[in-house]
Amino acid sequence: MAEQPRDPASKVVSRDEAVKRAGPGRSFRLVLTNGCFDLLHRGHVACLDRARRMGDALLVAVNSDASVRRLDKGPGRPLAGERDRAEVVAGLECVDLVTLFDEDTPEELIAELQPDVLVKGGDYAEEEVAGAAEVRARGGRVVIVPLLPGRSTSALVERIRGGPAPS
Repeated sequence: MAEQPRDPASKVVSRDEAVKRAGPGRSFRLVLTNGCFDLLHRGHVACLDRARRMGDALLVAVNSDASVRRLDKGPGRPLAGERDRAEVVAGLECVDLVTLFDEDTPEELIAELQPDVLVKGGDYAEEEVAGAAEVRARGGRVVIVPLLPGRSTSALVERIRGGPAPS
């Protein structure tokens, strides 16, 4: 049998604590990804699981509420508050640490953490990924994980609001 699962709240740490635990000088291969994670869905889980398999630990940087609003994801977004979104992501077995970031992009956090692998979903091109140049300049990898067709938060919000069901 596996060991007892960790309390999701214990995986959500401050930015300073994330850098202390997983930043430069660590003895393991760090994978980092980021996003809003407003409504966690199968596409998120698949991407996070694949990301975790690329290293020894997965740190997920979650946009703060203010950051999500600046991204203009649509009316009423984020749907869930930042702490709730962070703890839901932290509840996944494949996720080792979660931290919030308040900037428009996680580029500064990526520079602080210096991950070995930076992962984004297939809705991004590699040249659009914030922090990609920084990661590559230190010999790290940038990986784009293909999306699961029809699995997106925007599509799910549309469906909840009465739009068409996915095919």
